[in-house]
Amino acid sequence: MSLIIPHSGRRVPCEQCPLRALPAFREFTPTELKFVSQFKTGEMTAEPGAVIVSEGSHSAHLYTVLSGRAFRFKTLPDGRRQVLNYLLPGDLVGLQGSLIGEMDHSVEALSSLVLCVFQRDRLDELFQFHPGLGLDVAWLSAQEERMLDNHLLSLGRRTALERTAYLLSFLHQRALSLHPGRKRIEIPITQQHVADTLGLSIVHTNKTLRKLTNQGLIRWLGGACEVLELEGLMHVAGWEGLSKRKRPLI
Repeated sequence: MSLIIPHSGRRVPCEQCPLRALPAFREFTPTELKFVSQFKTGEMTAEPGAVIVSEGSHSAHLYTVLSGRAFRFKTLPDGRRQVLNYLLPGDLVGLQGSLIGEMDHSVEALSSLVLCVFQRDRLDELFQFHPGLGLDVAWLSAQEERMLDNHLLSLGRRTALERTAYLLSFLHQRALSLHPGRKRIEIPITQQHVADTLGLSIVHTNKTLRKLTNQGLIRWLGGACEVLELEGLMHVAGWEGLSKRKRPLI
């Protein structure tokens, strides 16, 4: 059974957050850091497979991924699942529920997960008194929309091989921003996750991954994928890669 364990205390103070030292994230002003530190109420851990928020629920909290991986998804009445996007450290969870009142998707942990927990009822205060942080929230929402636009383009116009290469290079490049200097990173996804993201059957997914493996571009590790040749994978996808602009961290 997958578990979610809340923590009322803070084991990682915002002032000592390991993500803040990474070059991928913009720096806070002292005032912003003080507010975010007060905004955070605790941390929550989850095991792989645990559902963090559910479609149709009214989330009482807003979260930021501190460590681990997760994914957003929607399901049809018969249980078929569409993976919408993947969440990495620094990404927000539950913003939709905080602003609209109801979640239109679910979020499940891909790996062991640690989430920073924030008070949803102080979100108005963030926008009113800290416009820089408010812009950060808007930027994160716009960036999510941009990623979904590219995913939709991939589903609609790329071949199965191209869209698989795009997905794996996209996830790999996002992970690289969190691990500067490393060239090889294991992406914790199964073939079923790939199939549910790309709208392919599991058989077609297996054949497509095998083609990329035979070309020496990836190595499949059962419950994870390792990208061996990022540039070659991006060439197959016809994708130029992510922007190197610094991103916000709430």
